[in-house]
This record gives sequence, structure tokens and C-alpha cells, in this order.
Amino acid sequence: MSILFLNGSPRKDGNTAILIEKAMEGAKAAGADVKRIDLFDLNYKGCISCFSCLRKGGKSLGRCAVKDDLQAVLREIESSDGLVIGSPIYFGDLTGQVRNLLERLMFQYLMYEPGARTVAPMKIPIGMIYTMNCPDASFYANLFATNEGSINTFVGPVIGRVAAVETLQFDDYSKYAAGMISEEARRERREKVFWPVDCENARALGEALAKWHE
Repeated sequence: MSILFLNGSPRKDGNTAILIEKAMEGAKAAGADVKRIDLFDLNYKGCISCFSCLRKGGKSLGRCAVKDDLQAVLREIESSDGLVIGSPIYFGDLTGQVRNLLERLMFQYLMYEPGARTVAPMKIPIGMIYTMNCPDASFYANLFATNEGSINTFVGPVIGRVAAVETLQFDDYSKYAAGMISEEARRERREKVFWPVDCENARALGEALAKWHE
């Protein structure tokens, strides 16, 4: 049992990464082998619309043909028993690295054939982790539904979601142009909600993925 964890934040130790690590702890405690990849370490782009993955009889049918750092990640996803994708929300959407990943991951499996919507070689459970500055995750309900609906269709069922709101962004808010945000309130929420609730939810998500095949 192996579960792959993808950090789509540019920060390797920020809020998203912390929750990913907690999810990894839960998966390991349930007996899974875990691996984390920081997407911002990789050099890749989104789908280039070459349609090699759709060409009948082609060697790349059902497989992304672009040769870059993401190619190995796409193959690792196919060989994993579960997947967790984590991303902060920037300007109402996932980070560019995660968007590019999803384009390449899902489009390679898309078929415009009657009765054959997808040729994905696996259907693995997916967990989603989101972090954001806004006070209510329901603000992004449409974003979650759109992305997770596509993932459900082309990769596997999204079995859980952790959405952490009003996250702590800076070590010292006085150094940044962020006067409308109360540092005191953010630190209080971090102690009362992020650590005991969001992190525990992430841990439970990792455990659920590890037990999904039982």
C-alpha cells in the first residue's frame, strides 16, 4: 500500500505542507508507505494540446507525451494506491503548479469515444487539502465541486477534503502590507483551530486513504 502526497504550495514548510505532513502521519500509522513531492521543485508546464494522448495507434495513446519533470510524477500516480493533493488558494483558484498537474493528469485519459470517457488504468482514492486566507471555505464551493468532479471522473473518487481557512501567513504581520488582518486573531485561530482541528482532520484523511482498499 503506497500513497503519494503532492505539495502544490511554493512553501515547503507552510500551512499546506504542515497539513500534508499530518496526512502522511495518518497514512503511515495505518500501515501505508508514503512519499511526498514538492511540485515547485519540478520544471514542467501545463497541457500543450499536442493530442498525442488521443492519436489512435500512437505510442502515447492514453499517456501524456511531454517529456519533462512531471512525466515521472504521472507514472508514480498510476502506480500508487492513493493520492493526496494539497494547494493554497490564490486569487480564487489552485496554484499554477497544481492546475498544470491536473491538466496533464486528466487530459491524457480523456477519450472522445462513445462509451469510453476515460482510459485511466486505475481508480485510486484521492484526498484534497486546501489552505486559504478567507474566513469561510464555502466561498470556494464551486471551485471544489468543479475540480473534484473532474478528478472523480478521470482519476478516482475524492473521498475527503480538508479546507483550512484564515491561516497564519506571516511570522510578523507588522513587516507586511496586511493591516486589515488581525495578527492576534490569526494566532489565536492557529492554536485553537489549525493545530487541534485542521491537523487532526488531515491526519484522519491520510488514515482513510490507507484503509480505503480494505
